[in-house]
Amino acid sequence: MVTKYAALAIILITLLSGAFIGVTYSLSSKAVMLNSTGASFPYPLIDKIITEYNKVEPYVQVNYQPSGSGAGITALADKTIFFAGSDAPLSKTEKEKAPNTLHIPETVGSIAIAYNITGVPSGLKLTGQIIADIFEGKITLWNDPVITKINPDIVLPAEAIITVHRSESSGTTFVFTNYLSIESASWKNNVGQSKTVAWPPANDIASNGNTGVAQIITSTPYSIGYVELAYTLQANMTIAAIQNPYGNYVIPTLESTAIAAQSVALEGLPAGDADWSGVNLLNTKDANAYPIVSFSYILVYQELNVIPGMTQERAVALIEFLWYVIHDGQQLANSLHYTQLPDNVVEINAETIKLITFNGQTITTIL
Repeated sequence: MVTKYAALAIILITLLSGAFIGVTYSLSSKAVMLNSTGASFPYPLIDKIITEYNKVEPYVQVNYQPSGSGAGITALADKTIFFAGSDAPLSKTEKEKAPNTLHIPETVGSIAIAYNITGVPSGLKLTGQIIADIFEGKITLWNDPVITKINPDIVLPAEAIITVHRSESSGTTFVFTNYLSIESASWKNNVGQSKTVAWPPANDIASNGNTGVAQIITSTPYSIGYVELAYTLQANMTIAAIQNPYGNYVIPTLESTAIAAQSVALEGLPAGDADWSGVNLLNTKDANAYPIVSFSYILVYQELNVIPGMTQERAVALIEFLWYVIHDGQQLANSLHYTQLPDNVVEINAETIKLITFNGQTITTIL
């Protein structure tokens, strides 16, 4: 890949020679603000990427608010931000409200099932059906026979299970409820999959964002909930080993997450301007893969002039930032417990970014 500084040198040379055709790029030191919002799932990573990018480009300020995937998609459709984050690809209805939106996977993460049971360390075995029955209110005690049967070496208390779920429109909820719909016919028929669902009446608590859910679980004995892996590791939470389609109980780790991502990537993925609604990394075809894994996406318009306040300078800054996210930014993933994008996903992303235009002109000469 051409380095940032080599690319800038090329631009200067071509500008001076008069051979440059297309958008005129400004190398002004004037500060550029790029506002964005959306998924909390990738927030620890994207926040670190923004921090590191600001060291390279101090005049570009990227403001990302982890408001939830639903809020990000709404803001994108309303054209009040420059890009959105979402753990869920756009649905048909959402695509109609935000036409010509591109999907750019920015990272891969696992949704861990975290719990708070005194004396029970990480590794409690659970199946997808058991998890669905817990959240549907069919299994109400920790020492229910279906749980104790697959955990014979763990003494579980006769305490009521408290479930914790997201209160806002959430891509993490979308992925989690998709998984439960795959694992449980009852869940699929009675609750279903969405960023927001009508949670069955049970002994439950709702909280906002991955951070909020993690905090509730940590402070509430006998609770269980779904949280992005990075948050559970940061908070030193106890997490379950989930049975995958091969019958293996797998704890979410960077390795078991990467295996799932590689499995799907090898099967082939759509182009960035195509339909991603059928893409998921759940129950992938590898005996060592963790079963609840998801891409997290950056959503951006292909033609940037549809966004009020977009300028040539902001368009260039946005393109450069997106390029950094899918290349240099990936080197930050593992240290924050996210999985780096497979090489072929990076290649798809690169081609997607090259589709972006401003006033009908491509702005990829610098890439």
